[in-house]
Amino acid sequence: MSAVTYNDPGEFRLDLLLLLKAAIMGLVEGLTEFLPISSTGHLILTGSLLGMTGDTAKVFEIAIQTGAMFAVMWEYRDRVVTTLSGLGSEPRARRFAINLLIAFLPAVVFGLALGKAIKERLFHPVPVA
Repeated sequence: MSAVTYNDPGEFRLDLLLLLKAAIMGLVEGLTEFLPISSTGHLILTGSLLGMTGDTAKVFEIAIQTGAMFAVMWEYRDRVVTTLSGLGSEPRARRFAINLLIAFLPAVVFGLALGKAIKERLFHPVPVA
């Protein structure tokens, strides 16, 4: 399903309903990304309510969350640069980097070990709600 369809050469038609759904999903992501709640969960629920499911929804969720990740990286760019530049000389920067690594490692281990089971059981509207 694409927002633009080509019927004949030189002709295209916009799917306004799909564009409206995408705009709603974008608003939901934007409003929930910086709150202490799951923006992914809200995207799953909103997509289900709008009937936006399947591969199209998955690709859209990946694209919109990639944009959100870039926004977060942009917001924290000064802290990241300061930390990276101070790793060799500042104890505070080293402590921050070590704490970040300690917090990251369990997520990697559990994500790799249980990722498929988590997606099968939890990435649906009922468990998210």
